[in-house]
Amino acid sequence: MILQALTKQYENLAKQGKVSREGWCRAKVSYAINLSVDGIITGIISLKREEERGKKKVWVPALLEVPEMVTRSSGVSANFLCDNAKYMLGIDAEGTNPRVQECFEAAKEKHISLLKDVESEMARAICAFFETWDPGEAASIGIVQENWQELTEGGNLIFGMGMTYAQEDSHIQEAWERTRNGSLEGKEGICLVTGKRTEIARIHKTIRGVPGAQSSGAALVSFNALAFESYGKEQSYNAPVGKYAEFAYTTALNYLLSDKTYTFYLGDAVILFWAESGEEAYQEAFSMSIDPKPDNQEELRGFFENLRLGRQIQIRDLELDPEQKFYILGLAPNAARLSVRFFYQNSFGNILRNLSRHYRRIEIVKPSWETKEYLGIRDMLFETVNRKASDKSPVPNMAAMVLQAVLADSRYPASLYADTLIRIRAEQGSITWGRAAIIKAYLIKNYKWEKGEISMGLNAACKDTAYVLGRLFSILESVQTDANPGIKATIRDRYFNSACATPASVFPTLIKLKNSHIKKLEREKINVKIYYENLLTEIMGKLERFPRRLTLEEQGMFMLGYYHQQQKKYEKREEK
Repeated sequence: MILQALTKQYENLAKQGKVSREGWCRAKVSYAINLSVDGIITGIISLKREEERGKKKVWVPALLEVPEMVTRSSGVSANFLCDNAKYMLGIDAEGTNPRVQECFEAAKEKHISLLKDVESEMARAICAFFETWDPGEAASIGIVQENWQELTEGGNLIFGMGMTYAQEDSHIQEAWERTRNGSLEGKEGICLVTGKRTEIARIHKTIRGVPGAQSSGAALVSFNALAFESYGKEQSYNAPVGKYAEFAYTTALNYLLSDKTYTFYLGDAVILFWAESGEEAYQEAFSMSIDPKPDNQEELRGFFENLRLGRQIQIRDLELDPEQKFYILGLAPNAARLSVRFFYQNSFGNILRNLSRHYRRIEIVKPSWETKEYLGIRDMLFETVNRKASDKSPVPNMAAMVLQAVLADSRYPASLYADTLIRIRAEQGSITWGRAAIIKAYLIKNYKWEKGEISMGLNAACKDTAYVLGRLFSILESVQTDANPGIKATIRDRYFNSACATPASVFPTLIKLKNSHIKKLEREKINVKIYYENLLTEIMGKLERFPRRLTLEEQGMFMLGYYHQQQKKYEKREEK
């Protein structure tokens, strides 16, 4: 299903002219070797252009359409018309050696065999170059010597004459197409993607752009050991994918990864998404919905409101079809291969509805300074990590499972809830609004408390013991801080974890401490003392006893009660 969806996406992109035709590819090219009609190097032309990357300007190679490049993992295998200096000039940073010479000879043989009968000035110049060029003397050629470092830094080189590049020559293009179409030497079979009988791809091209994978690219479909093979079928003949489908899905995947506008990173995975129709408006709308920014929250609110009321969804005056099929793919590095973290497909409208339900569950009262209305998936996962750690990445598998749960409107993974509680305990009761929102959403979805006692803000009528204990702990802390202004460490720093897990062992001690603080308030702030006594009487009346232990579910309610009561306290101060 993944390969079929990517093949369809390739066909959409090809219609829009955004990807190469079969037998060709887009490659990063750094320099052009300018040749005379006799095959003599007359110049080295830089094809790099300046781009802004953040706050800096950098020089990047040009992206040009060239003949399809080979997949190289080891051994010597030359590309046609576009390759690095080892193959095109027979040199590297150290000069030349037997291995580099072997690369040059492979390129020489390939180019001469393909171009020797081509009636073109460009083809004759390239053949003359390979027949006369001596890599051992390259260092003595002035033009090459002047650009030695640039040529040997690993970038791709192409041939040119004046303002024309070799791959643009119509005669050379025809020769390449004839060679490519006449080189059907592989096995035939039924393609699993198209269902047609065709030549099966023995090796699939690599995918580039997945962080952590090999810089040269990693394979999505690959077999490189006997343990992975069966019925005597070697390499990718184990998963028969036709040449066309192999080219199509790899081209589409590389294109999607190269467009950073519509990708985002989650844990160790990169997330790609696209509509079956190939229209970018759906990608833009999804990107806005899954990772909200402060400047698009009003527009996002309009999305969800229109969806709820059955109105047409629009973005940039374009109408979006809720029934449009939409795909989301998560890829992660795995040595020389790619690991599929998850693949999800649904109608675009259903995905937005599920996101809307998630955002409603995660709504909670916030501090007055917080301008963010929607807590995005990445922001939510950030709440589970140590903010002082050098590596702030969430647990990889957990990150992918959370995203999949949100998209499918299924139960949140238990690890999300557990990691949030662990982080709160590790920071001695530091409950941010994001962490409180995660607890609220998890308890509603996983424990089915949609119509229960969990609300956005303080629920003074709630009689759940754990929730009331959390409120009580917050009030006891407030009594302490009002009785001792400027105190640096409160009962939260010393007793929060114990009060949350084993209330019966801690709250009697806290009540005794409270009595001392109340006496101090009676001498200095009689009105405050009366307010706290009335509040404590009301809350203590909801408790029959202090439980010996609280379950993980109850600990979440405790933390939610504590957070709600704290926000109520700040709300009252702001009103004053």
